[in-house]
Formats: sequence, structure tokens, C-alpha cells
Amino acid sequence: MGLIPSEPENPVLSRLADHLVPAVGRLTITADDADLPPAGIIAANHTSLADPAIVLAALHRLGARPVIMATAGLWRVPLLGRALAREGHIPVHRGDPRAPQAIDLAQKALEQGRHILIYAEGGLPDRKDATEAAPGTFRRGLARLAHRTGAPVIPVGQAGARRVTSGSAMKQLAGLATAPLRRPRLHLHVGLPLLLDGDGQAATAQARLAVTAAWKTAATQLGEPVARAA
Repeated sequence: MGLIPSEPENPVLSRLADHLVPAVGRLTITADDADLPPAGIIAANHTSLADPAIVLAALHRLGARPVIMATAGLWRVPLLGRALAREGHIPVHRGDPRAPQAIDLAQKALEQGRHILIYAEGGLPDRKDATEAAPGTFRRGLARLAHRTGAPVIPVGQAGARRVTSGSAMKQLAGLATAPLRRPRLHLHVGLPLLLDGDGQAATAQARLAVTAAWKTAATQLGEPVARAA
């Protein structure tokens, strides 16, 4: 099992996101509470390859430099993988004997007073357009981690990332290339922290409902129509 380093004074990924995001869009932030809990599990909706940078940029402005739980394949990307490893982010090896280690490392980070950023949907939606949609089905790892640690879940909803990148590989490249000219509006909303009731299906649904509510607030801020979650 790897070690979680203490929070870096100048986390490269958070600082980089906070510098790059204003170049591709106009980010605004709202929150139901003025202050984030000093530690906890930040659960965000996942809609685009662009939204991790948007979420990191917003959290950096709110004073949080979270440990990210992300698919292990990102650690093989040159430069990015090195930065992820150096800052102590957590690779998730799905369908692999090493998979349980991710929860163990996340627990250790929470015990050290860190924030954990998790995408409980476990992947991106299979959609080609740039429209908003409610979060998909959540995996149970979020509820298990919250139950094991007693940490609060901080629901985060973001909208607008699909205006930066979405669709096919060519459309995503085109969207990223034109975003500095278009500068689409982006919004992130932080909901009230909650304690999940157990680690099963009901707790997972409770977390999804809270993230969906935060996403609806973010989408409404952009004037996007919202639909009920499936």
C-alpha cells in the first residue's frame, strides 16, 4: 500500500487548473454554506473530460486541495501521471486485485484531514451532444468509504463542462481549440454536507440525490433545462 503525503503547499494540478480554466470559460461558484468542512468526501458529477479541471479550479478558489480518486490509466499518461503520483492522488484499479487499496488510501487521507474528490459514477456518459443531464448511477465505493470513516459527503454539481469538450474525439479537440474564443459559461455549486445512512443501496441513492440537486442548481445558473434523474 502506498503512502499519502501531507497536503502540498503548492499543488501543481490545482494551481494549473486555476490558471487554465479562465482561458477556456467563465467560471462562477455558489455554495449553500460559506465554508467547506475541513475534511470530507467531495462527490462531483462527471460529464466531460474538462470537468475535473473545472472542479479543481473551483475548489482551489474555495481553499480545498483534494486528493483525487481517478482511474489508474491516468497514471500512465506522461507528465500527468508523474504529477498525480507526486501529489499523492489515488489510482483506482477497477476489476483488479489492487482495487480495495483505493478505499484504504482514501481512508488514510481522510484521517490526515484531507479532502477526497470522488466521481461516484465511475465514468463519463455515453452521449454525443453538449447538453446537460443528471448524474448517472453511482457505484457503491462512495457509500462504503463514508460509512467506514464517518466522513461527511460534500455534494458538488458542475454544469457547462460539455460546452468545452464533448462528443467524438474530433469534436472534443475542436471544442478545446475554440473554447478560448467562445469562453462558455461554467458553474459549480457546493451543496450542504451530509452523513450517509449506511453503506448500501439506500446510502448510495442518498448521495446521488444530493449531487443531482447540486447539479440542478448549477445548470439552472446557466439557464440550462434540467430533467429528473433516471
